[in-house]
Amino acid sequence: METKVSLMKSFLIDRYKKGGALRLGDSPMPALRDNDVMVEIHAASVNPLDGKIRDGEFKLILPYRPPFILGHDVAGTVVRTGPKARRFKVGDEVYARPRDHRIGTFAEFIAIDEADVALKPNNLSMTQAASMPLVALTAWQVLVERANLQKGQKVLIHAGSGGVGTIAIQLAKHLGAHVATTTSTGNVAFVKSLGADVVIDYKKEDFEKVLHGYDVVLNALGKDTLEKSLAVLKPGGKLISISGPPDREFAKQNGFGWLLQQVMGLLSFGIRRKSKRREISYSFLFMTANGGQLARITSLIEAGDIRPVVDRVFPFEETNEALAYVETGRAKGKVVVAVK
Repeated sequence: METKVSLMKSFLIDRYKKGGALRLGDSPMPALRDNDVMVEIHAASVNPLDGKIRDGEFKLILPYRPPFILGHDVAGTVVRTGPKARRFKVGDEVYARPRDHRIGTFAEFIAIDEADVALKPNNLSMTQAASMPLVALTAWQVLVERANLQKGQKVLIHAGSGGVGTIAIQLAKHLGAHVATTTSTGNVAFVKSLGADVVIDYKKEDFEKVLHGYDVVLNALGKDTLEKSLAVLKPGGKLISISGPPDREFAKQNGFGWLLQQVMGLLSFGIRRKSKRREISYSFLFMTANGGQLARITSLIEAGDIRPVVDRVFPFEETNEALAYVETGRAKGKVVVAVK
């Protein structure tokens, strides 16, 4: 007798292709591991990382084998729990950034290790909650974990109106830092409303000529901005990039082999050498899933210290359009897909 396989709707990558469309199709329901919770997805958000993975830019460090489901952020309801899962129960409203190699939030269901999951903030809707995990964890891991940002220190957050920028500004202000940011003319008032003390309109001013004596720079932009950022930092300052180039330390942390460590060392050689000359530390951060950190972020959201910024919500069927909109670079904050 044949056993019937349960199927769900999902958006799949059939092959790596720059700018390629995701395919809406049927996928088998995900398998539930011992420590997992099965989440019925209400909303997922779109990140630039999704486009980069689809384009094949991360094949070296995240070798997903097509066909696979894309998507890195989720908010939804627990509908089943694995035999060893203890933290959540059926009916709990949760949100998460599933760990690498277990992504797939552009779908109706996902199985997630409970260590990556947190209870949804009770003052947020599902669509608002889905906008938070990846960007909030990135901001937390840069500013709290890596930079150890202290009250009174000065931080420059590039691309202040973007997904990471909008949360990083608010988190840095909560930590008591003096915050500068770069943005375009139309977003100056918006980033000030998030708490930025100094706003550089990059269409009118060169940030590296205006800002000096900073402790930390969070870079989410290209090589040009990365190198110019050195002029902003004081000796002993920290230049932390979430857009690369990756460094040898990152390769070691992720257990990559000797060859890949050498490759990443070479990719970051130029910026590390320039940083060293100025007595500045350069590091690359690729955020990791962490339910414990997300729970701490939840308490900041519920206290009103951090609020989500959602630009647009697309219906599930328009996930490709949502991805295309994110890639225009014009979104203020996050773009969300409503699955349910």
